[in-house]
Amino acid sequence: MTTSGLLLYARSRTVPRSVAALAATAALAVWAAHGLDAYLDPERRVPVIALAPLFAASVIGTSLYAASWELDRTAVHPWWRRRLIHLLALTALAAALLPWAVLGHPSFFGPSAMIRNTLGCTGLTAAAAALLGARLSWLPVFGYVSAVYLGASALRGNSVPLWAWLVQPAAEGGAWLVALVAFGVGGALYVLRGARAEGARD
Repeated sequence: MTTSGLLLYARSRTVPRSVAALAATAALAVWAAHGLDAYLDPERRVPVIALAPLFAASVIGTSLYAASWELDRTAVHPWWRRRLIHLLALTALAAALLPWAVLGHPSFFGPSAMIRNTLGCTGLTAAAAALLGARLSWLPVFGYVSAVYLGASALRGNSVPLWAWLVQPAAEGGAWLVALVAFGVGGALYVLRGARAEGARD
């Protein structure tokens, strides 16, 4: 895989624009956390660790769109390596930038919780890109984040950390497990299949 090939691939997927959008998302998260005085109470960070990964994952998901789906399918060289590098690079960038919004108190809702949520949301978005198409990839994760953020605080039970992993403290092992599985499965699905063609029927 040549450098020029990677650059052409990045331009075709508007990766530079996605990088700028991720940087803007991180800056907005820092501003929001400061506005909430989150340093006074870790609980105030929950909106930030829930919504910032959602926005970042949406940016990553829409960047997976392929305008030349037929060319991707008939290319001489397999595209899975490019897809893997694309997904991992943007995910790593988001996971490096977003934690700056929630520095401190790592055992509650600090940087590690932000990284966990970034991985989980990106995995859900990658899976949605493979199944629904990149342009709609934000929709399932938006629905999930909205439902969990609005309803998780009123529910109790041993299974809550598993399905409401997004709003769990960073030290919750079950939440980490679900987020990592979501990233692994969703990422593998996208890397192997690519984004579904717009209007395609399986």
